[in-house]
Amino acid sequence: MKQPSLHEQQQMTPKQRLSAMTGAAFLMATSAIGPGFLTQTAVFTEQLLASFAFVILASIILDIGAQINIWRIIAVSNMRGQEIANAVVPGLGYVVAFFIILGGLAFNIGNVGGGGLGANTLLGVNTTVGAVMTGVICIIIFSLKEANVAMDKIVRYLGALMILLTAYVMFKGQPPYAEAALRTVAPLEIDFLAIITVVGGTVGGYITFAGGHRLLDAGITGRENISSVTKTAVSGIVVASIMRFILFLAVLGVVAAGFSLNPENPTASVFQIVAGELGFRIFGLVLWAAGITSVIGAAYTSVTFLTVFHSSIKKYQNYWTIGFIVFSTIIFALIGRPVTLLVLAGAFNGLILPLTLGCILLAAYRSKIVGDYQHPVWMTIFGGIVLLLTAYLGIHTLFQMLPQLF
Repeated sequence: MKQPSLHEQQQMTPKQRLSAMTGAAFLMATSAIGPGFLTQTAVFTEQLLASFAFVILASIILDIGAQINIWRIIAVSNMRGQEIANAVVPGLGYVVAFFIILGGLAFNIGNVGGGGLGANTLLGVNTTVGAVMTGVICIIIFSLKEANVAMDKIVRYLGALMILLTAYVMFKGQPPYAEAALRTVAPLEIDFLAIITVVGGTVGGYITFAGGHRLLDAGITGRENISSVTKTAVSGIVVASIMRFILFLAVLGVVAAGFSLNPENPTASVFQIVAGELGFRIFGLVLWAAGITSVIGAAYTSVTFLTVFHSSIKKYQNYWTIGFIVFSTIIFALIGRPVTLLVLAGAFNGLILPLTLGCILLAAYRSKIVGDYQHPVWMTIFGGIVLLLTAYLGIHTLFQMLPQLF
């Protein structure tokens, strides 16, 4: 698959290049910051209190270990994730693509639903109507002539909006900052399952490939761009982690004050306890923004993997992306979130990161893939640790979830 040449890359103005790199970082980050991210952070904070700060720190380190390996090899090979997998083991790319698309579709249905709940909370519209509104907004973005530029802008703006609104609730809730800072490095308890779960929620499945493939489409590839790619990869993790840390502090302020979260919607109860009716509406806007950006990220990235099945899909990628969003929205509108599909996707999604990361680490030492590029040994070791930890969680989750199908 031909990517933009060096000459075409050089036609980008510094402003366009910066926009593409920032867009890639935010696309990855906002793909992670979905409805599940909000709930997961609230639940873990209520369980671990200030010690969840250590979980966030540990996960940031592991997230960076996974992401810099993947993005650097995508850049130097000038190949997408599934193409790299096929080059490592012929046919493996099709397996990787199948599971990422399956997971992307299942979670996209949930993302559309999350957007619907956000619109319901903010505007009072029916959840299904809100889900359709979410889908239509995303379809309009991919219908534009400069769809990728529009995507870069919308994920930046909505990502910044989510962080600012959550920061308002955090400051208003007056969390114990000193305690949180202390427990970041000296936790009262260490929950390894929580660490690996948070890693999977940040760079698992399709998420880590979202920004990497976006840089590839923008032509920011090759050894001459390796430094920029690495910085962008780290920036994506930092953006997602800022949001998680701010939300953690907001939740911590509430639970430290003695309040109990509503198990039906723990994150919404945090915003409502802190800021009353206004806080509840703010949560609706945050959830809607999270739904929209996650739908964009899941649809875009899933279709970049779909291109492995036929060359014409790349030519009409935006149309396929629109179709992916339409299909996800129709399924939610007609039958809601299909339990079996979600259980299957959740079970296999935990195995995607170790599988893809394993392919990347092998590819890093194949000259036919990376040429004379020398991959740093410390990155390989770093990536290997993440691979082993996420493989353990993936197998553990698979055995936990499969019985739910019977």
